[in-house]
Amino acid sequence: MVGNESLTLVDKALKAGNCGRAIRQMENYLAAWPEQHTAEKLMELREDYDRMEAYWQQGGADPQRAELYQRLLQRVYVLYANVMHYHRMKASPYQNSLYTRVRQGQREWSLTAIRQEMEGFVSNVAMLQLEPDNKRAAKSATLYREHQQQMNQLFEYVLTSRQWSEGVGSQFAEMLTSPTTDSIDQQLLVSAVTLSLMNQFDMAKFRMLIEVYRLSQDEAVRQRALVGWALSVSDDYRLVYPEQRDLLVSLLESEQVCQELTELQMQLIYCLNEEKDSNTIQKEIMPDLLKSSSLMMGQEFAESDEDHLEEVLHPERSEERMEKMESSMRRMMDMQKEGIDVFYQGFSQIKRYPFFYDISNWLVPFFEQHPDIAQYVNSQENMAFLKKVFATNTFCNSDKYSFVIAVQQVIDHLPQQVREMLKRGEYVPEELAEGVEPLAALERRLYLMDIYRFFRLFPHRSELYNPFDTTTDEVGGCDFFSCELLKDTPLEKSKAQIVRQLKKHQMNHAAQRLLTTFGASSRDVQYYLWTYDYDHVLQLNPLHERALLGKGRQLYDEGRYEEALTWFEKMAETYPEKSNSQLYVAICLVQLERYEDALKPLYRLNYEQPENDSVSRVLAWALTCQGKLEQAAKYYEQLTGREKQNDEDLKNFGYCLWLQGEVGRAADLFRLYCQRNEQATAMLSDFFDTEWLQKRGITMVEINMMQALL
Repeated sequence: MVGNESLTLVDKALKAGNCGRAIRQMENYLAAWPEQHTAEKLMELREDYDRMEAYWQQGGADPQRAELYQRLLQRVYVLYANVMHYHRMKASPYQNSLYTRVRQGQREWSLTAIRQEMEGFVSNVAMLQLEPDNKRAAKSATLYREHQQQMNQLFEYVLTSRQWSEGVGSQFAEMLTSPTTDSIDQQLLVSAVTLSLMNQFDMAKFRMLIEVYRLSQDEAVRQRALVGWALSVSDDYRLVYPEQRDLLVSLLESEQVCQELTELQMQLIYCLNEEKDSNTIQKEIMPDLLKSSSLMMGQEFAESDEDHLEEVLHPERSEERMEKMESSMRRMMDMQKEGIDVFYQGFSQIKRYPFFYDISNWLVPFFEQHPDIAQYVNSQENMAFLKKVFATNTFCNSDKYSFVIAVQQVIDHLPQQVREMLKRGEYVPEELAEGVEPLAALERRLYLMDIYRFFRLFPHRSELYNPFDTTTDEVGGCDFFSCELLKDTPLEKSKAQIVRQLKKHQMNHAAQRLLTTFGASSRDVQYYLWTYDYDHVLQLNPLHERALLGKGRQLYDEGRYEEALTWFEKMAETYPEKSNSQLYVAICLVQLERYEDALKPLYRLNYEQPENDSVSRVLAWALTCQGKLEQAAKYYEQLTGREKQNDEDLKNFGYCLWLQGEVGRAADLFRLYCQRNEQATAMLSDFFDTEWLQKRGITMVEINMMQALL
């Protein structure tokens, strides 16, 4: 973020754990960017370091040296992190506006004052029950409105806070686990700490989130804290704060913690795959759902004489529409049960409403008394319907607020019959209530939906660290399983499960990175298959099918066809029922120019599997190589006549025709191949296998003429 070279060098020294170098680079930075308070702290640091260094140079033995060095390194980090915070605020107009606004007001930001306000709110809500009925509603609205303003300011204050001391972290942990403060406030502040921590690592905030996760009796608070510290786990400053490792190792002694972290990592992968899932919903499900539902609405609430006639003449069509709508709804609900976020796209436009101008409203848990939506939720017309919808576990908090806003926008335009049904709470699809999910997994999934929407749709998201930014890495900052800090912990047993999930979603780079962290005890047959170490697999199991195939293909790709043939023949002998092993044998024989030997298994395979294009393709090429051009041409006519053509078939058919003297047709196929392959056009001089052609009577002059023709 900051272009100053000295700060970059400070960061590099800290990550390497080099205290003396970090101090020197901080001094260089302050020489260019003077700041008295920071300079004074750095001078104290320099004096302490120099004393320690001088004693060491004199040969003095100090059993506390390592501990002292670590404390000095951490003090340098705090200085550096606060300087980075200053520059971050300057570089981010939005964050700077929050930082300035909440600190220029008259509010006191002591921890005592914050706790008194939070506990006072809980007491005042309890006291509302003593108010007369005619005054309670007005007092409640005022109380919640003032408290919401206070919490929004506190959220902004925490988000833009500098490095915390351990004392501040401990007191916050106590507040966020206390039964005397409200769960909604606790959840909101955990989110504020998370955003701040992800912007700049802070050991006190990290420790605080872990303490809240360990000690809170509120599952929603626990799961937010889990997401917060898991997304903040990073190897960057593990040498500055080695106690991170101790904290994590202690936590991971619990089977429950390991299970929840595994589930979280898988849920994050689903989040990253949301765009593809949304496209499936938008293109394949929603058109049918909207069409069917609009037809049903029209039939149910605006029936005409034509509708009655249609019903008499074609009674089956109404049932078909209903079945289609139910099928689309079931498909969407099945996707949701798998962990897919099915509502992101549908609610994304509503995030532009004024409600979402306040950053805290993106992450505040849903509560009916929220001053910005209370009047809509509590209206007689909406209440029964909304309560029934929100009783399901379908919508995340952000989407619940969006849903309330959306209903308010359209309620006056709905047919009277629909409004009456909503008022009675009847118009809610039963599918929404299906499915049972453990509370911890549910809270975590819904919260991930909230933060995913925040980082994808919040107007100022580019000014914050975004774990879902995949521009430079396919998993962004969501891959905590591969961190060095978690290596050789009980999480090892879950890594294979995560690799499978990553590979399922084509996140192969992340899968390979995670594989590099596997400990020795986790390196089983599957691990060696994933890492393409087929020799190791074959040592463990000499007849392993995938290893035989993989070893053969490795050798084939290296051009070692004789050796590859040996492995493919062994595979064919061991697994005679596997037709692909016979095909691989034939391919090697073709490469070795043993065409007659290759044609025997190819004819048999083609007879047994006449629709197998792979077999036809190898057979056609073997015939071409052997000079049986008319036979080969018949197979190529079939292959190139397919709706989806294989580019290599076009090129090889061109060779076949050229050898038959049909130069014009061959050139047409070569042109079509080049049109589909820009690289082939750019490398036209190397386009043809001149050695192969010359062996079959095509001269270099003819090859040059064909290149010119193309």
